[in-house]
Amino acid sequence: MKKLSTPSLLALSCALLAASVAQAQSSDTIKVGLMLPYTGTFAQLGVAIENGFKLFVQEQGGALAGKKIEFFKVDDESEPSKGIENANKLVQRDKVDVLIGTVHSGVAMGMAKVAKDTKTLLIIPNAGADVITGSLCAPNIFRTSFTNWQPAYAMGLVAAERKHKSAVTITWKYAAGEESVKGFKEGFEAKGGKVTKELSVPFPTVEFQALLAEIAAAKPDAVYTFFAGAGAVKFVKDYAAAGLKGKIPLYGAGFLTDGTLEAQGDAATGLLTTLHYADGLDTPKDRAFRLSYAKTYKLQPDVYAVQGYDAAQMLAAGLKAAGGDFSKREVLIKGMEQAKIDSPRGAFTLSKAHNPVQDIYLRKVENKENKMVSVAAKGLADPARGCRL
Repeated sequence: MKKLSTPSLLALSCALLAASVAQAQSSDTIKVGLMLPYTGTFAQLGVAIENGFKLFVQEQGGALAGKKIEFFKVDDESEPSKGIENANKLVQRDKVDVLIGTVHSGVAMGMAKVAKDTKTLLIIPNAGADVITGSLCAPNIFRTSFTNWQPAYAMGLVAAERKHKSAVTITWKYAAGEESVKGFKEGFEAKGGKVTKELSVPFPTVEFQALLAEIAAAKPDAVYTFFAGAGAVKFVKDYAAAGLKGKIPLYGAGFLTDGTLEAQGDAATGLLTTLHYADGLDTPKDRAFRLSYAKTYKLQPDVYAVQGYDAAQMLAAGLKAAGGDFSKREVLIKGMEQAKIDSPRGAFTLSKAHNPVQDIYLRKVENKENKMVSVAAKGLADPARGCRL
């Protein structure tokens, strides 16, 4: 057996010590990688998700299943071309145990690829790309928000029930917008309506005037739209300024008016949207959540904060099932799969594809709130087309 030199022995000792320290750290803490937008059009959404996640951890005394939570952050800039690179910063450089993110569906696709390649646990607190819990589903990928199909399909049903026969759609030309339009069209046409024109602008363009003129000329019974963040603010204001509000009913997925009402002002009043959360749900859980959030951040929460809060709840459920031992991977995942999340939106479970099975609410903008009107679709599960879990 070859005898090691003194420098080699020293290097080996250092390596063993480092491994020992890392092991000790892993047994005491869970490393959570937050990959969210902190700049750009979705910046406020990313902050709300982080606030919600940290609020739940704070309510548990700063630990989940007895494990301290250590946070690592990367600004994904809502830039799909950097999605894989940014996710790898957290997985390869920071060695996180779990990835939390993100808002933009295109960026989330990169995160999902890294998660699948490295087997890292991923919890998506917003991005609704259908394929992530559809054909690209995986045992280690979970979502606490929605698929783009869910609120859009529900709104298609509502629009048809309101006796509209024709509709024009308008959105950003990217995965979330296109899938949302597809979901609306499926629901609307299943009940006898007809989408006569599908309009789009490149993401994140907010120049809508030419397409609004096209809508005015087409004179459909209704318009369905998918925009979020600053783009939603601009579109709602432009729609009203173009004289279309009051003439052609505007419907949307709830992101149109969630987190944007203050900036939209009177232009948003009366808009109908569908989402898995609404103001004034008036449940004990929602009242407690809203009070706790307002006290902590001096802000009113929105759906993004709820989804971040529930991402932490879901991780906690898995850790609890595994007795706080993150290495018990199969037990942890089973715990998440079987969890009933006590969400401010109302309790929900997960489908086999790891996507929430949840009520979708019809909301109306009143006094700068998204007030619940009714349940547009009860216990709606995404069809998860192509998922083989």
